[in-house]
Amino acid sequence: MELNQYLSMFIDESKDHLQAINENLLALEQSPEDIGIVQVIFRSAHTLKGMSATMGFEDLAKLTHEMENVLDLVRNDKLSMNPFIFDCLFKSTDALETMVNDIIEGGTGQADVSDIVKSLKSIVTGDYEKQPAASAAPAPAAAGGGSSAMQIDEFQYSVLVQSVSTGHNAYFIEVGVREDCVLKAARAYMVFDLFEQNGEVIKSVPSIQDIEQEKFDRVFSVFYVTRLPQAELETMIGNVSEIDSVKSIPFDLESLKELKEQKQEKPAAAPAASEKPAAPAAAQSGPEAHPAPPAQTQAQAAKTGHLPVANRTIRVDIDRLDLLMNLFSEMLIDRVRLEQLASEIRRQDLTETVEHMARVSSDLQNIVLKLRMVPVDTVFNRFPRMVRDVAKSLNKKVDLVITGADTELDRTVVDEIGDPLVHLLRNSIDHGVEPIDDRLAAGKAETGTVWLRAFHSGNHVFIEIEDDGRGINRQKVLQTAIKKNIVREDQAERMTDDEVAALLFASGFSTADKISDISGRGVGLDVVKTKIESLGGVVTVESKPGKGTKFSVQLPLTLSIISAMLIRVNDEKYAIPLSSIVETAAIRKEAIRNLQGAPFLDYRNAVIPLVSLEQIYQVPNNGQRSQDETEIVIIKKGDKMAALSVSELIGQQEIVLKNLGKYLSNVFAISGATILGDGQVALILDTNALIK
Repeated sequence: MELNQYLSMFIDESKDHLQAINENLLALEQSPEDIGIVQVIFRSAHTLKGMSATMGFEDLAKLTHEMENVLDLVRNDKLSMNPFIFDCLFKSTDALETMVNDIIEGGTGQADVSDIVKSLKSIVTGDYEKQPAASAAPAPAAAGGGSSAMQIDEFQYSVLVQSVSTGHNAYFIEVGVREDCVLKAARAYMVFDLFEQNGEVIKSVPSIQDIEQEKFDRVFSVFYVTRLPQAELETMIGNVSEIDSVKSIPFDLESLKELKEQKQEKPAAAPAASEKPAAPAAAQSGPEAHPAPPAQTQAQAAKTGHLPVANRTIRVDIDRLDLLMNLFSEMLIDRVRLEQLASEIRRQDLTETVEHMARVSSDLQNIVLKLRMVPVDTVFNRFPRMVRDVAKSLNKKVDLVITGADTELDRTVVDEIGDPLVHLLRNSIDHGVEPIDDRLAAGKAETGTVWLRAFHSGNHVFIEIEDDGRGINRQKVLQTAIKKNIVREDQAERMTDDEVAALLFASGFSTADKISDISGRGVGLDVVKTKIESLGGVVTVESKPGKGTKFSVQLPLTLSIISAMLIRVNDEKYAIPLSSIVETAAIRKEAIRNLQGAPFLDYRNAVIPLVSLEQIYQVPNNGQRSQDETEIVIIKKGDKMAALSVSELIGQQEIVLKNLGKYLSNVFAISGATILGDGQVALILDTNALIK
C-alpha cells in the first residue's frame, strides 16, 4: 500500500486528536472524577495509535499505547487521577505533538520517548507511588471472568441448557491478547471468525460492538456452544497471531444449574468490564452477534444512506481557494459592468438575464467567501493548555476566559496569527499577573484572570488580550528605554502614558529582571508588532497601574469581496464597508456644532465628531458651492461612533478588494481599492482609523 497519499490526512487528523486530548485533559484536571472525559481522551489516543501504526510511525504508536494503558485503568475505576499522572499525560501529549511536527517537516517522526514510557508504565504497575501492583494493574478476572462477568439472562441460560442436552459442548472462554498488540480489534475479529465457523457465541463480555471499537482491555470473554472438545478449541484459538492466553471452563447441566442459582443470588450484578449494559438477548445471540469486518459495516451503511458525517467533508488545498476567489472577483467586475450596460440599453430580455445572473452570482459569492473563513477558535483552543503550563512554571494561578471564539477570519490570517497571540498571552501572565502573595497584599483574588476576546468591527477583526494584573510600570519602562538608548532622558519626561506603553514594542526591549524560559531575552513584542503589521494589522496597548493591561490587535478580514456603500466626495468616489455603517442621513449645516475648534453633531442623545473626508484626503473642490444640507454616514468602531460628511450617497454595491501594493501600503485610513463597473478606481476607506 502506498502510504504517502494518506500522509496529509494522517497529519490533519493527528492534529485534531492531539488538540482534543489537550482540551479534555484540561477539563479532566478540573473534574478528575468525570469518567466520561476519560473515555473521550482514551478514544482519541486509541485512534491516534491505530493511525500511527498503520502509517509505520512506531514511536507514536508505542507512546499512545502506553497512554491507553493508563487511561484504561482510570476509566475502569482501578486508578484515580493525581498531579503525577496529569503531568505524565501532558508530557506524553507534548512529545506526540513534537513527533507529528517532525513528520510535517518531512522527518520520520522518531523520538526518544523511553523516559515518558517508563513513567507511564510505572503508573500502570503502581511503582511510582510504591503501591502494590495489584491495586493498579488490571485483573483478568474482572475483564472477562469472575462471577459478576458470568451473569446471563433466562434466554441465554435456556440456550446453553438445550445445547448441552443435545450433545453440544458449552464453554465460558476467556481470551487475552498480548500487551504489545497494536490492533486488538483485528485479533478479536479473527478469534470470533473461528467461533462462527465452529459453533455459536451466546454472549460476549464486553459486547460485540465494544470489541469491534477496541473498547476493551487485553481480555474478552464469551459463552460459547460448539461440538469441538476443550483441548482442540484452546489450541485453535491460541494459534491466532498475538493471542497471549486462552482459558476455558466447560459446563454440564449441573454446573449450569449452579450458574443460574448464583445469578438469582446476585440479580443486580453487572458485567465488570463492560462500559455499558449488555445489549438485549436477541441482539446478543445468533449469527447477528458475530462481528463483521469494517468493509461490511460501511457497505451496510451505504445501503441505508446513513454514512458517517466524516464522509461528507473533503479537505481542499488553500491555493485552489485562492484561485477560485480571484476568478470570482474578476467575474464580479464583469457583472457590475453588465448591469450598467443593461440599464443603458434597456432591453427587457437582457435586463432579466442580468438580474438572474446577479442573483446566482450573489449566492455563489456567499459560498466562496465562507469557504475561506474559519473561526478563530482553531487558534484559541490551544491557549488554555499553554496558559496552564506557563502559570504553573511561574507558580501563579491564572484563569483564561475566552469570548468570541466563533468569530470568523480568513484562513491565511488565522494560520499566521497564532504566534503573536502566544507572545501576548505569555507577556500578560509573566509581566501582568502578579505572584499570589503580591495579589493578596493588593487586595486581589489569588487567581488572576486573562481575557481573550475576538469580535468584528467593520471589515476588521479585533482580538483583545486583557489581564487584571499590576499594569505597566511607567518609570521602569522609561529607565529600561533610556538604558537601551531607545529614548533620551529629556524626551522621556515629556512622553504620555500611551507613548510610554508603545515603547514595549521597540526592538530588543524587555523589562524582565532575569532571563527565563518565559521572557527576558529581548524577543517578543517587537516580533508581535512586525508580524501583525505584515498582515495589514495594527497592535496597540492600554494600561492602568494596579488595574491591568489590554493589548488590542486589529486585523483585516482580507476578503476579496465585500459589500460597500459607494459615496462621492466632490469629483472622487470612495467605498465604505457596509459592516461599519450604522446609518446614513442628511443634516442641515446649522446642526453642526464646534467644540474646541472641532465639528460635532447631536446624534441620538449623544455628541459625535464630524469628519470631513474632503479635508482629510484634500479633495479639490473645483469651485462647487456649499449647500444648505450635507449628506453624512454614521460609522462605528466597537462602542465609538463618528459621522463622515460626503457630497453624495451613490448606493450599495458588491466590490472587489484589491491591495494597493507595497509602495502605497501606509496610506492613512485606506484599506485598498476597487475597480467599478465603468472602469474607474475607488478607494476603500478604513473607518476604524477615522475613529479615535
